[in-house]
Amino acid sequence: MTKIKKVFAREILNSRGVPTIEVFVETKDGVFNSGVPSGSSKGKFEAIEIEDGGKRYMGKGKLKAVKIVNETINKILRGKSVLDQKEIDELLIQKDGTQNKSRLGGNVITGVSIAVCKAGAFYSKTNLFEYIKKLSGNKEKLFIPRPFFNVINGGAHVLSGLDFQEFIISPKLKSFPDNLAAGCEIFYKLKDVIKKNKIFAGFGDEGGFVPNIKYPEQALDLINKAIDLTGYKGKVDIVLDIAASQFYSNGKYKTSFKVFSPLSLKKYYLKFISKYNIIGLEDPFSEDDHGSWKEIVKNVSNNSFMIIGDDLLVTNPRMIEKAKKENLCNSAIIKINQVGSVSEAIEAVNLCKQNNWKVIVSHRSGETNDDFIADFAVGVGADFIKTGAPNRGERVAKYNRLLEIEKLI
Repeated sequence: MTKIKKVFAREILNSRGVPTIEVFVETKDGVFNSGVPSGSSKGKFEAIEIEDGGKRYMGKGKLKAVKIVNETINKILRGKSVLDQKEIDELLIQKDGTQNKSRLGGNVITGVSIAVCKAGAFYSKTNLFEYIKKLSGNKEKLFIPRPFFNVINGGAHVLSGLDFQEFIISPKLKSFPDNLAAGCEIFYKLKDVIKKNKIFAGFGDEGGFVPNIKYPEQALDLINKAIDLTGYKGKVDIVLDIAASQFYSNGKYKTSFKVFSPLSLKKYYLKFISKYNIIGLEDPFSEDDHGSWKEIVKNVSNNSFMIIGDDLLVTNPRMIEKAKKENLCNSAIIKINQVGSVSEAIEAVNLCKQNNWKVIVSHRSGETNDDFIADFAVGVGADFIKTGAPNRGERVAKYNRLLEIEKLI
């Protein structure tokens, strides 16, 4: 009854209009699917996304990935039980046989792994988040993670002059519905503030505003103005995703407003951390600039301030162990498709918890309407969930699923 009859895929578009794949796992009792996201700011060690190359979709087509699912994966998994999540993930990793999943594809294995997980929850006769809780060995009481709303977009997510990639607000009220309401209200008011200043230039990949500004301080001032006007002063934290690898070259950090040495960039961060209500910096330095990571961790030795690894770690347990050993960060972004399977992402979360790190489960900039990460974040007991501005269907789908889960726990 729990055995896989067929695994197949089709090409669909993600939120950027770029092809991705939707994977289907068919059993006797139904079909379970997964839409695979894709990032624009990628760590160099993350799982490889299989693409077609050539002229079609400017090389970004996914028909090769579809073929791998329909032919290779289907043969490998037919007859396997969907309840054997770890065994299936390990089998696919073994059949791929590479460090970065370049043979079968990180996008292929991710899609299959998530679809199998959904099927496993069905046959366990339990909610998906509860099934993930069991898979992860999470013994804590379930709760909804605090949301990270990326309300101003920059970096690789836009065409504007803002080099820093994400300006994030995180309300800290009593419940998830209250935090969601606060995030939405601040987002509405931020629109008014930007419109009043006549600096609106559109929306970014993750649904946040793209104001026509150059300096990070300008974005932070706009956000703080919106927070003040909505009456949430003192009730909202700010986090920045710098994505510094995007503007690192030859030992320098070359932004549109200044060229920084690693030391001067660190001093710049420390200055505005003290001025604004910032509780964390994500990827503040290049993934190759380990010395600067070590230095800033020393400078913010208070563990309540988050130095968050994303491109640095790519949700990879080996990279997390290395970062812990070298004291490079104290918090981690978890993106399932970075490492390529549900089981490996769970292992990464559990390693972070052993390190007493904060865990932030995250979407990608090229998303689908699949809301799996909402269940995953709750099930593994993540501290935060980052899934964009409260804007655009592929972002809001995750928030709506969290509202649904909140009623069930």
